[in-house]
Formats: sequence, structure tokens, C-alpha cells
Amino acid sequence: MPRFIAAALPARRVIAFSVFCLTTAVSATFSMAFSPPALAQSAILEGERFHPQVGEHAMVATSHYLASQIAHDVLEGGGNAVDAAVTAGFALAVTQPRSGNIGGGGFMLISDERSDKVIAIDYREKAPAAAYETMFQNEQGEAVSELSRDTHNASGVPGTVAGLAMALDQYGTLSLAESLAPAIKLADDGFIIPPRFAEGLEQSRQRLMQWDSTRKVFYKPDGSLYRAGERFRQPDLAATLRRIAENGPREFYEGETARLITAEMRQHGGLMTAKDLADYQPTVREPVHGTYRGYDIYAMSPPSSGGAHIVQMLNILEGYDIHAMGFNSARTIHVMSEAMKRAYADRAEYLGDTDFVDVPLKGITSKAYADELRAQIDLDRATPSKEIAAGQPLPYESNETTHFSIADDSGLAVSNTYTINFSYGSGIVVDGAGFLLNNEMDDFSAKPGTPNAYGLIGGEANKIEPEKRMLSSMTPTIVKKDGKNFLVTGSPGGSRIITTTLQVVMNVIDHGMNIQSAVSAPRIHDQWLPDEIRIEDGISPDTIALLEAMGHTVSQQQAMGAAQSILIGDDGTFTGGADPRRSTSSAMGL
Repeated sequence: MPRFIAAALPARRVIAFSVFCLTTAVSATFSMAFSPPALAQSAILEGERFHPQVGEHAMVATSHYLASQIAHDVLEGGGNAVDAAVTAGFALAVTQPRSGNIGGGGFMLISDERSDKVIAIDYREKAPAAAYETMFQNEQGEAVSELSRDTHNASGVPGTVAGLAMALDQYGTLSLAESLAPAIKLADDGFIIPPRFAEGLEQSRQRLMQWDSTRKVFYKPDGSLYRAGERFRQPDLAATLRRIAENGPREFYEGETARLITAEMRQHGGLMTAKDLADYQPTVREPVHGTYRGYDIYAMSPPSSGGAHIVQMLNILEGYDIHAMGFNSARTIHVMSEAMKRAYADRAEYLGDTDFVDVPLKGITSKAYADELRAQIDLDRATPSKEIAAGQPLPYESNETTHFSIADDSGLAVSNTYTINFSYGSGIVVDGAGFLLNNEMDDFSAKPGTPNAYGLIGGEANKIEPEKRMLSSMTPTIVKKDGKNFLVTGSPGGSRIITTTLQVVMNVIDHGMNIQSAVSAPRIHDQWLPDEIRIEDGISPDTIALLEAMGHTVSQQQAMGAAQSILIGDDGTFTGGADPRRSTSSAMGL
């Protein structure tokens, strides 16, 4: 990375030399103040602005310091990265209910250097068997967003418990009861509320207070708010977690917890049944694989769209000298925006659950297709979104979320992203069970061509069908170098997940940033529709003016994502970057 050195004044050199001639004692003092440029740089200017956490044996990066500490303790006690990841996942279900969950679903990527395998566990929610294509439309055939977001039918069949248990069973060393013990203790004994927790409940108060079951859990008996610094206990959730620990993961799907879920559904007209729960199974999939400047990129396959499109965008950008163009220069942002637009146009047309539809995954991720798309890009002019449609990939052959990354010195790395969709999901707590239900059914195309809550356009490939998994943007990603785990990353952020993850990868590989710099740097996002580049604070007004001169519409909005990430050096040193966009984020090294 370039360093900028202020030139010393010639007159100062003369003064320093004169002082040296008078006395060596005084000259020692002045040699520090009036040293040549190279020495001044070393003494004063050298160093990074953002400093990652460092570990010799392992690293944890999560969105909550309690979960990070618990995962760190697991590693320190001899557990591996998968043990720590599963334990952290259950801990986040207690400490961060707005996104951590047992009532939602997600994806886990596991890289094992010893076997040279990267596997993808899909524990995404499924539509109930009684779901149908027009269930969120009114009599006029228009999509009604409230139906897919704020009702019991907004919930897909949860997959988190089954998915985490599968990972632990196949790759961990702890028992499920051992992995759940810290979460049970946190729910039983409670924890001290941080400001972000209290602020979230205050901001969502009107939405959450409409359900008696939710009000009982998250607000005081008189309806008042919990405040930062107070202790927060969840006895119903503790009892649920204890049942799962004692009876195994199927308790959630066939035992007392399942009975509580189905009772909640029956009382409020929900479609989810006991059979839907009993039939749910996670599945192991082949991750999407691509290459970028000699690195191997592994990311989640459909029903996540993340892996397909992060590889697609990297393929397009590989044709440019991004390092020479400069970090967040107008030219770099321009070509990133153009690549993003074309990927999101393809997402709307082609992506869905591969158990139900054919996705041209091989074509979308091919270098040849990227060459075709790159040839469409004018380096001096923005392409209006109306001029971009889904491309023709080769013939056929998936906001509130939380991500965590964990790696150890046995060669295991875990990248996990899971969610209940909106902040607090549907806002509905299962009465007596103490956890929130997701509203992931909104990730289906309620009506093809109609945007969802994140402005993403969906097509026929992602229409609602019984037992189908809805399309996701979650992008847990592991980058390998010469067969070794190198970068573990991913992010929450709805439609911005893919582009956030993309930029962490580019910041490390193209711009040589340390991992904390890579996750802290300002971000941009373009998703084809609406036709604009969304930026965070920190992009120069001069850069914005240059982008606008190219024809881009630039919109500065709130911060995007929370990319808890890990970088592993050639010497085996682990560095962790906790994303400052979430005040509770924490990286801890062992």
C-alpha cells in the first residue's frame, strides 16, 4: 500500500547539522525532530489505521461479544471451529434475538484442509406444504406486503436447530447438550442489556407490542421498556433449549416445541402443520466455486443467490486492474456498479431453489460469460438499468441477519450466515416457547416482477411452491490460497449481503488491506433496480461528482452489512476483523 511522506525542509537539515557540531547530547534530541524523510516515516507515520485482533491458534468474529467469548472458551477448552460455531449460533439466539435465532434458518460453509473439502449445509426455511403461489395477493392479483411479513403465514418451516445439529454431528466433537449449555445459562440467568439491544426493542415497539406472546417476552409486565444496563431473562426460551439438549434436535420438530409451534399456528390461522415440522430436513450441497487472481472462492449455492453472483461479479472485475485503478476511485466504483447491475438482473431471472427449478449455475459463473458481460461495459458511461436485462448464460446444468466466522489451527474454517429475515422476523413469539418466528416467506416472489422488502425483483424461478426453499442473498464465503484457508467472511444486510462480501474479498486481494481495514472501509451497492449506486458515508464528494458525470445516480444512505471476518496469514497467524457497523461486534483470538 502506498505511504505518503512529507518532505523535510532543507533549512531544517542545516539547523540539525549545526546543533550536532555543538554537542552530541543535544544532537541526539534534534536528530529525532529533524530526521531525514525515511526515518521520520518510520518513527511517526508507519502503521495501519485499523488494527485487527491477532491469534496464534484460532480466531472468532461474531456480532455479539458474549457469543464471541463463549466460542473462544470452546476453542480454549479443546473444541474445534465447528463446535465453537454451533455454540455461538445458539448463544446468539439468546443474546441477539433480532437476528440470531432458532426460529429461522441459514447456511453454513465448512472448509476442512485435512480432507481438502468445502461443504455447504443448507438449513434454509421451507414453505409449508399448504403454501400456494398467490397466497400473498389480494383479489385484484396485487401483492400485499403485510401478508408476507406480519402474519403467521409469513413464516417458513425453521431450519436452524436441524442445521446446527447436523454440522455438530458430522464435524464437531461436542455433544449437542454441551453446545447448548452456555445458551441455556444465558437464557436462565439473563445477561446485561447493551444499548443496541434496548434501542432495537424501542424502535420496534409498535410492531412487537401487537402480539401478547411477544410483549410478554420483550417488555416489562406494565409494557415499559427494558433499558441498557438491566438484566434480561428468557425462561421460556431456556426451557425450549433445555428440551432440545435433553432430547435431541428432533424435539424441536416432533416434541413439545413442535406442539407449541403448531398450537400457535392453529390459533392464528397459520398454514404450518405438525407434518411440515416433522418432515423438515437440512441438506448438504456442493458450494459454488470460482477463482479470482489465483485464489479459490467458495460460497453458498442455491437456494442462496450469493455464491453464484459473487463469483460472477469477481469474474467480470478480474478483467480490470482494480489495484491500479485505486480503492473507491470513481473508475473502480463505476466498474463495480456495472458488474453488480448485470449480476442482479440475472438474479431476478434465473435464481431459485434448484430442487424445483433449473438454474444455469455453470453458465452464470463461467469466465466466458463474464467476458461477454464485461464487453458491454463502457468505462466512461453508466449503463442505465432499463438497458440491462438478464443475459444469456451457457445452457442449464438461490436485512436483519447475522454472520459469524470461526477458524482454528487444525485446518477447519466455518462461515455461517443465518436469519429470521426482518429485524425480529415476523415479530411473533411462539407462545410458551420464547422464540421469534421468521418471515422468510417474503423472500419468495409474491408476484413475479414485484419488488420484495429489499427492492429485489423476483421471477418465476422463485415463485411460491409447497416445500420449496425461498431464494436468499446470504453469502457465507471461504477463500483459499494454495489449498489453505485464507479468508473467512460473509455479512448480513438483505440485498446488500452479496456486494458487502464482494468488497471484503476485493479489499484484501486487490487492495492489500488488513482484515480490520477491509471490513471497516466505506461500501457501495448497486442492485440494478432501483437505478442508483448506494454509498455509505466516507466516499469523497469529488468521487461522487465524477460518478454523476458518468451518468450514475448516487444515493448516500445508512451503513451496509456487518462482515465479521478472519484472515489467515502464510505463517498461520489468525487476524480477526469485527465490523464496527454493529456496536456489539467482537473478534477474539486464541
